[in-house]
Formats: sequence, C-alpha cells, structure tokens
Amino acid sequence: MSRRVFMKGNEAAAEGAICGGCRFFFGYPITPQNEIPEYMAKHMPEVGGTYVQAESELAAISMVFGAAAAGARAMTSSSSPGISLMQEGLSYLSGAEIPCVVINMVRGGPGLGNIATAQCDYFLATRGSGHGDSRSLVYAPSTVQELHDLTAEAFPIAEKYRTPVMILGEAILGQMMEAVDLRERRDPPEPTSFPWAIGGVRRERPPRIITSLYTRHEDLEAKNREMEARYDQARREEVRWDESGADDPQIAVVAYGVVARVCRTAIERAAARGVRARLFRPISLFPFPEAPLAALAERVEQVLVVEASLGQLVEDVRLSVEGRAPVSLLTRVGGVMITPEEVQDRLEAMSRGSVGGV
Repeated sequence: MSRRVFMKGNEAAAEGAICGGCRFFFGYPITPQNEIPEYMAKHMPEVGGTYVQAESELAAISMVFGAAAAGARAMTSSSSPGISLMQEGLSYLSGAEIPCVVINMVRGGPGLGNIATAQCDYFLATRGSGHGDSRSLVYAPSTVQELHDLTAEAFPIAEKYRTPVMILGEAILGQMMEAVDLRERRDPPEPTSFPWAIGGVRRERPPRIITSLYTRHEDLEAKNREMEARYDQARREEVRWDESGADDPQIAVVAYGVVARVCRTAIERAAARGVRARLFRPISLFPFPEAPLAALAERVEQVLVVEASLGQLVEDVRLSVEGRAPVSLLTRVGGVMITPEEVQDRLEAMSRGSVGGV
C-alpha cells in the first residue's frame, strides 16, 4: 500500500528511486539537489543498498558505469555544472549500452550561474549524452508526485532500451514540498536476469564483454544503427504528454515542468476574460511528443512557447508544428521565475491579434 506524506521534491525523487529498485547510488554534493544524496545515505541501508559519496562528478558517473554494467540498478544525481562533468561518462554508458538513471535538478547558468530555478539544460539533456550520436531518454516532471513516480519508472525503461534515462527537474521542484503518495518499495531484478550484464566467467554461461570501442568502421556503424532502432522504438512507445484547458482553443501554450504550472494558472485566468487557450505539456522531452503537438497546432491560430531559458524548447516545438501555426516565445532566464500575470498578458495580447509569431 502507498503512504501519503508531505515531502520535499528531492527527497521524493530519492524515495522513488528506492521504490524503483535502485540499490547503488553514487553522488557528489552540489546545490540545489543535495537532499537526494543525503536521503540516499540515510535510507539505502534499509533495503540493503549501497551509497558512496564520490570524490567528483566524474568519479560518480564512472561508478554508475561499473555497478550498472554488472546488472545493478544504479543512479546518480547532480545539478547543471555537475551534469556537464558527467557528459563523457554518459557517452560511454550510451556507447556500451548500459542502463542507468541520472537526475538533473537544473540551476541557472551558464558557468556557475546561481542556484535558482531554470530550464536552461534542455539542449544538454535532449540533444545527446555527451559526444557521439547517443541520446538519453528524458522525462520532465511538473509536480513532486510526478518526480517520485517518473524516477521509479525510469529504471525499467532504461533497461528496456539499454540507455541512460535522465529526469530533468528544476531547482524549485527539488526544493518545494507537496503531498506525495509513496510507492511500495520493490526489489530489483536479479543481475543475472540481464543477458548483457558482466559478472565474471561462470560455467553456466560464456564470458561477456562490455565496450564502446569499435575500431572497424562497419562495426561502429552497425552499433549506432542498433541504437537508432531503439530510439525509434522509444518514439513509438514512450512518448508522454498532458493537455488541459479550452476544448476549442485559439492558442496552444507549450511548456514543461514547473513553468507549465504557471501557464495553467494563467490560462485559467485568461479564460475568464474570454481567451481560449490550451496547455500542451511535454512529459517526455526525448522522445518529444511531435505528433500530438502537430495535431493540436492544426486546431489553433497561434502557438505560444513559455520556458525558463533563452529559447531551447521552442526549437522542438517549431519542428513539430512545421508551419501549421505561427509560433511565438515568452521567456525569463537566469533564475527569474515567470509569473502568471506575464503569461496572461501575452495571451490576451495574442487573442487581440497584437502579437504574432516570432
């Protein structure tokens, strides 16, 4: 049975990982996600799990590689600059086809930036796992409950596609507290159940080798094509999104994460002033919900993208809309949180025809 508790987002994510069968956590402290390793250090022993504070983010992702290669459900977490340091390790994980889960509680950037909420790691998350043609599957929660659930669900998804899965959170989501229905803690699969996992030479099976090094050009191309096929499968089977608002909209509003919550409030307020808008919230950022967004774009006069970055999500929106409706952009950056009033003002201006596509 689930337990309903009042919990901080970071802690809910950590408990979600434990419920999802994570038994190895390797991390390094960085604000604003420090409650995740703190929670793991305290609670992993309750399930026979292992917590290690690594000497750096580079070491943490390398430790994830080792544990996950042996068939364990392994995870790390960090925030923007720390994820940058993990990019090489993520590429090796992708190239070796090793599943794992990574949480990124995004803070303001570039550089050290600040510890306020932002969405400026969209490109970092969705455009690859380090160098090469690899991708991580990426999910963006909007509530503490969703953060808990998506983290738990990320482990079997990672194993299905043999790829890293990134939970793309935001500083404010990691720090806010909401009521959460906690999942039941479940044991992970036996490492020996994975046909690719290493574990030493055993009489019951031949030895296995995990590598991302392919010196023959044709072999590396074949491996990339195998990965491409799994990404295509994910596009068919793992797309997630949510819609709310007017059933006969003039304007489609596209936003994810906490910004989508702000937009929902703005849409409700604008509706009282006669503005018909519908919120489209991508939950899977890769694979992106291209087809459902394209279908919505056929029904509206304009599309408004709202994001806490200079314009990253908007690129996937424009690729999906493909000229079906003009697309405009509203942003705040650097840790400044956009307000419902700003979104409402833009919606009312668009409904009067005073703002077009940008």
